[in-house]
Amino acid sequence: METTPTKEVEKDANSYGFNFDNSYLQLPDIFYKTQQPTQVNRAEIAIFNDSLATELGLNAESFKENASQFLAGNALIAGSEPIAQAYAGHQFGHFNILGDGRAILLGEHVTPNKQRVDIQLKGAGRTPYSRSGDGRAALAPMLREYIISEAMAALGISTTRSLAVTTTGESVYRDTVNPGAILTRIAASHIRVGTFQFAAATQNPQELKALADYTINRHFSSQNLVNQTLAQTDVAENQYLRLLTQVVDLQTSLIAKWMQVGFIHGVMNTDNMSICGETIDYGPCAFMNAYHPETVFSSIDVNGRYAYGNQPNIAHWNLIRFAETLLPLIDESEEESIALVTECLQAYPAKFLAYWLSGMRGKLGIFNEEEDDLKLVEDLLIYMQKNKADFTNTFRSLTQSLKGDAINDAALYQDGGFKNWLTLWKERLSRQSESLEASIQLMNSVNPKVIPRNHLVEEALSAAVDNDDMKLVNDLLLVLSDPYADLNHPAKYTQMPESIFDAQYKTYCGT
Repeated sequence: METTPTKEVEKDANSYGFNFDNSYLQLPDIFYKTQQPTQVNRAEIAIFNDSLATELGLNAESFKENASQFLAGNALIAGSEPIAQAYAGHQFGHFNILGDGRAILLGEHVTPNKQRVDIQLKGAGRTPYSRSGDGRAALAPMLREYIISEAMAALGISTTRSLAVTTTGESVYRDTVNPGAILTRIAASHIRVGTFQFAAATQNPQELKALADYTINRHFSSQNLVNQTLAQTDVAENQYLRLLTQVVDLQTSLIAKWMQVGFIHGVMNTDNMSICGETIDYGPCAFMNAYHPETVFSSIDVNGRYAYGNQPNIAHWNLIRFAETLLPLIDESEEESIALVTECLQAYPAKFLAYWLSGMRGKLGIFNEEEDDLKLVEDLLIYMQKNKADFTNTFRSLTQSLKGDAINDAALYQDGGFKNWLTLWKERLSRQSESLEASIQLMNSVNPKVIPRNHLVEEALSAAVDNDDMKLVNDLLLVLSDPYADLNHPAKYTQMPESIFDAQYKTYCGT
């Protein structure tokens, strides 16, 4: 039975450090519905992110005493004004009107350093957008998002964060019966490409303009021009074209960083593309072990639409959908609008290549630029694919070869073609002014030693769900908190799983 959460008094919010200022409610009410979380039977904190709470300016110790009730939706923090947000999206290429079917935005917290963040409860009960869903979430997917999002943050990749996972004491029914849980997600905002698609679908120009103006004010008003393209007069003077260009730049940079650590999002629908350039929604996500551009682990991606190597092109496709929504705002003439956005979008492939290649140069210890660098990188990837080499360990091990250490246990290092590549790479490094030691330092700063390997994540989730044992989750999070450090972790954290694991491994959406 649904009940209304109790309201906490203002002094408690102040003592906990919360500072709500819910600007999203200034938008037309088509963009949200007021929605109270549904209370749960027995709320208990499974894991709480003390360091993130401190970053947010919260009094972690004081808040944790009652956090389970607040973060399960049984009680409301003073100043919060819970809503479910409306949005649309292309899901595997098919357009649908959607919305927060199991997530409730408590409000916007302003940190002591004036950063504005959304605080959202994922799995907090049914909303007007739930359709046939139950509005709930299972423990394993919520812990997965906690682990992966925090790992991504430690890797230096823009992402939503996880403040806590709270168990509900209730069962969630999917293919099997699962313990229920709620994730507390922190985001710069939850404005998506799909939010703009929803606004465009209403065919109300004022509502679309209100959303665009709000987004610009919230995310881009104080941001400097992000690249030289914006210096062009037509872009600099047209705030909506500038918005498109800035979002393109953020997404291009983000996807390049995904590619550089072997991350596979798994469900790059337009409702899962954040306008502010954060990685959002860790459903059927995974990290690649043996390098292959067609790697996909999602159970629902049967055609490989969102495979590792397809991610740059899918991002481009999604950005085209975003651009379509802005056409009425960019110019009164549809023809002129199309011409302007086409010019912006045509710059994407070269822009992505520049971001990606710059990052790959860093992974190879290269500081300057030479014409043949692209071929050098592509040849390495060819040898890695041929020898089923581990993506993460290969780049990390290259520093060992610079130190003169022999690497005899990898098929890649026995490949004659790769040995020749090593010679060419070392010759390439010799043609820059920086020392080999500087190259090694650069490589170790961008090539992680540890990633959330899929088999380790599954092992930790199984222990938490089946045995109510969070030790493996906490151990894994500790290792992942400093991924670039050259620490002596147990070998299991750096080893690939047996090949049969990846061949059989599937991740699921969680809904």
